[in-house]
Amino acid sequence: MVYLSSQEYRHIVRIAGKDVPGAKKMIIGVSQVRGIGYNFAKAILDVLKIDQNSNIGFLTESQVEEIEKVMKNPSSINVPPWFLNRRKDIDSGENLHLITSDIEFNVRNDIEREKNTNSWRGFRHTYGLKVRGQRTRTTGRKGGAVGVRKGGKVLPPGAVPEGAAAPAEGAAAPAAAPAKGGAAAPAKDSKPAAAKPAEKKPTK
Repeated sequence: MVYLSSQEYRHIVRIAGKDVPGAKKMIIGVSQVRGIGYNFAKAILDVLKIDQNSNIGFLTESQVEEIEKVMKNPSSINVPPWFLNRRKDIDSGENLHLITSDIEFNVRNDIEREKNTNSWRGFRHTYGLKVRGQRTRTTGRKGGAVGVRKGGKVLPPGAVPEGAAAPAEGAAAPAAAPAKGGAAAPAKDSKPAAAKPAEKKPTK
């Protein structure tokens, strides 16, 4: 194993477009790359015979290139197919392992393909619902509502809706509309009729 001297220690190591602090342990630093997990990083370091517990800042340029080459082509170290994150790619039919921005790009393309083919998964993606058969009766309440149509907001009494002209000062407020099949409500300024005094019943 060849390592840099203390004078050539690097505080930032760039692996597959990811800046990793040199003080991190080797296995942790390699797993910082998106698409590379802890077990995958351990397999890479075991094959390349790099100490997992040393700091990643002691890596040489040639070792960084070897690590990147294995990340992009895991079949070069005979990684089993079930260890990869994209098996039987729909375009090439090959077993691939995606890292960094390739993951987001392929996921976005897969979702768009589902939508364009009008599949059930595509419809679920379009409406922002769960796709993998989960229940929606008690979970997922923060997204779009299922089968609920939202109405307008209820204005407080006396408020003017947006876009409507405000009534002129001194103008009388319009009387409330009569209820269906009932009498019209009295105007706000009208005085209530005087109540009749109760008649006294004769005592026997």
